[in-house]
Amino acid sequence: MSLSRRQKWRIEKVQSERISRANKAADKTEKNFTDEGSPQIGRVITRYGQRQLVESLSGELFQCTGRQNIGFSVAGDEVVFQPAGGIEGVVTAILPRENELSQKNKLIATNIDQLWLVVATEPHYQFELIDRYLILAENSNLSINIIVNKIELLDELDQLSKDFSLYQDINYQVHFVSIKKELNLDLLKKQLADKTNIFLGESGVGKSSLINTLIPDLELRVEEISSKTKLGKHTTTNTTIYHIPSGGDLIDSPGIREFQLDNFNAKEIVNGFREFKALVGKCRFRNCQHINEPDCAIKVALDSGDIHPSRYENYLNLLPE
Repeated sequence: MSLSRRQKWRIEKVQSERISRANKAADKTEKNFTDEGSPQIGRVITRYGQRQLVESLSGELFQCTGRQNIGFSVAGDEVVFQPAGGIEGVVTAILPRENELSQKNKLIATNIDQLWLVVATEPHYQFELIDRYLILAENSNLSINIIVNKIELLDELDQLSKDFSLYQDINYQVHFVSIKKELNLDLLKKQLADKTNIFLGESGVGKSSLINTLIPDLELRVEEISSKTKLGKHTTTNTTIYHIPSGGDLIDSPGIREFQLDNFNAKEIVNGFREFKALVGKCRFRNCQHINEPDCAIKVALDSGDIHPSRYENYLNLLPE
């Protein structure tokens, strides 16, 4: 079983190696800086203007400024910071990111273990919309699973299971839940544990209800962070990491809950269909669009039943005109 990013982050050997590298970097760039404490590894919980709230490995929160030459940090970033007295600190380095989530070229969050696409039986799920989110995840090197909410509205689940089998067949996890009736939530909580998670989905599918179920004292958490940043309720608009009581972390903000998909180019769309990836290089023509070209490996797989017709139809619909 592979370790999650969160677990690896806590391994003492890795911590010490990173701190050692950070010390060397700090010695070169911060020779005139008066030390109040040794450099530490932390994670950005939220950013507010030019300042950021950083959580140390021991769980302490520090209000930090950042050196101008290190780039722009966001929620999820692992950083090296130097305590500067009390709860103040200075971020001196941003550690390499495993992945990024952006919208309209604006960086939203980093180092995400799992995206969760929340859909529902009402408003009824749309496969083309689901595929657009999957394209986003595949092109961002992000793991993504699907949550189907409001199953309590259905008399039987056979058709629902059949509909989503096309995603399970290509190794996407699908969880059928009822937040209102609290059905199948225990398994979901286990999947969230020890990982950093983000929920995406359209309005009305139950994202806010799910988040409030997982973090019952969310308002208190927001108030705590607001008091730390001294920005009052304005902090509720910032992308912020919250710890889930049953395990794991959630990166959330109104902007994430209302996340809008960007348009994709043809290459990104092909790359976003994971069952296409192994076949692309086997087409007769290097610039094959997988529409009407002869000896197209994807069309052959479609005809043989290895690619689901609805997935291929969505591929055609999503291609730019």
